[in-house]
Amino acid sequence: MTTDPGLEPTTTDLEATAAIARDLIRIDTSNWGNGRSSGETEAAHYVEAKLRGLGLTPQLFESEPDRVSVVARVPGRNPDKPALVVHGHLDVVPADPANWSVDPFGGDVRDGMLWGRGAVDMKNMDAMMLTALGDVIAAQGAPDRDLVIAYFADEEAGGVLGSHHVVEQHPEVFAGATAAISEVGGYSITLGDRRAYLLQTGEKALLWLKLVATGTAAHGSHVIRDNAVTKLAAAVARIGSEEWPVRLSATTDAMVTEVARFLGVDPAVTGPDEIALATGSASRFIHAALHTTSNPTVLQAGYKHNVIPDAAEALIDVRCLPGDEETVLARVRELAGPDVQVITSFRDVGLEQDFGGPLVDAVRDVLGRHDPGAPVLPYLLSGGTDNKALSTLGIAGYGFVPLQLPAGIDFPAMFHGVDERVPLDSLAFGRRVLGDLLGSY
Repeated sequence: MTTDPGLEPTTTDLEATAAIARDLIRIDTSNWGNGRSSGETEAAHYVEAKLRGLGLTPQLFESEPDRVSVVARVPGRNPDKPALVVHGHLDVVPADPANWSVDPFGGDVRDGMLWGRGAVDMKNMDAMMLTALGDVIAAQGAPDRDLVIAYFADEEAGGVLGSHHVVEQHPEVFAGATAAISEVGGYSITLGDRRAYLLQTGEKALLWLKLVATGTAAHGSHVIRDNAVTKLAAAVARIGSEEWPVRLSATTDAMVTEVARFLGVDPAVTGPDEIALATGSASRFIHAALHTTSNPTVLQAGYKHNVIPDAAEALIDVRCLPGDEETVLARVRELAGPDVQVITSFRDVGLEQDFGGPLVDAVRDVLGRHDPGAPVLPYLLSGGTDNKALSTLGIAGYGFVPLQLPAGIDFPAMFHGVDERVPLDSLAFGRRVLGDLLGSY
C-alpha cells in the first residue's frame, strides 16, 4: 500500500503484516546482554495467540524468568519430506530515544515506512511469518512439508537463553528438520540500474572478547608508568586499527564471483575489495565479509577524576571466517601485548552452506515469479543469527527475509542503527514471497 508523507494510517488501514510488526515494535523487548533484558514474555504471548488463531498448538519455553521462546509445528501434506524451520527472534538491541527522530518503540508510520526498533531486526520477519503462514493455511489448508515456526528469545546476546536453550533442552521440537530460514538475507540491492537479491548462505564465526589490564592504583597527580588505563588504551587502539587482510572462503569466493559477473567485471583484474565496495550500501555487509573485523565496543575503567585505577577493561567484538577462530585469537593476543589479558566471554561457530540444492532452487524460483529477471546472489553475513544454534542439530541455515527495497535506501545501516525503518510496500512484498515459498517448497 502507499502512504502519504506524514500521514499515519490507523491500524485498520494498515496491511496485516505492517500492523503486526507495529504491534511487536510497541512491545519493548530490549536486550542489553549479561542477562539484563526487558524480557520477551509479552511478545511471546502475542505471537502465541496469533499462532493459536491459525489452529496451531505452540509451545512456550522459558529459560529464565521472562525469557520466553515460542515454537509451533505446522503439519504438512507430505510428512515424509524433511521439515523446514522458519524462525525469528523477539528481542531487539536497546535504543536511546534522544538519538531518534521518532519514539523507537512507538511504531510510527510515516513517509510510507514503519519506524521503530525491530523494524528490520527482526520484527518485520516475525510479522511476515504469521501473515504468510496464514495465507498458506487459508489457501491450501497445509504446507507441502512440515514447518517448524520458532520465535526465539535472546538472539541479540548470542541466543544462550533462546535458541541455544531450546536446541539443547528440547531438540525434539525440530525432529525431521534439515534446513532453516531466518535473517539476514533475501533483500534486494541495486547495482547500477539493476536489482538483485542477496541470499545469505553463510555467516561469520563469533568471538566476544574482554581485555583486562591491571596496574598500580595511585593519586592522579603522580608519575605512574604502570597505568592500567594507558595499557588498555594502547591495546584497544592496536586491535581496533588492525588491517585484516582479504580472506576468501568458498562462500565469499562465490559471492565475489557472482557480484563481479553481475557487474560485468573480471575478478582476476578487479580485486575483491573493489568489487564489494561497488555494491553501494550493501557493501556494509559484503565488504565486511571479506575481512576479519575486530571492533572495540565498550570501555570500563576508573571511578574518579583524580584516582588512577588499578584495573581497566574493554570489550571487543570479533567476527572471522569459519575455521579461522584460533588464528585470529592468537593475533588478537599478540596485538593486546603481554600486559593485557584476553578473555573469551562468548564464542559461536561460523556457517557455510552450498549455493545450490532444493531450498536455494526454490528461493530462486519464488523470487523469479515475483520479480522476473532479478538474479539471486550468495553472500556471507558479517554478523550471526540463531542458525548457529540450529546447526548443532545438523540443520542448514539460510538468511531469507524477502524485501524488495527502493534504490538508494541504506538498508544495512538500519540494523542496530538510529531511526530503523522498513518500507510498507516491502513488507507486503515479503508476505507474498514468503507465503509462496512456504506453500510450494
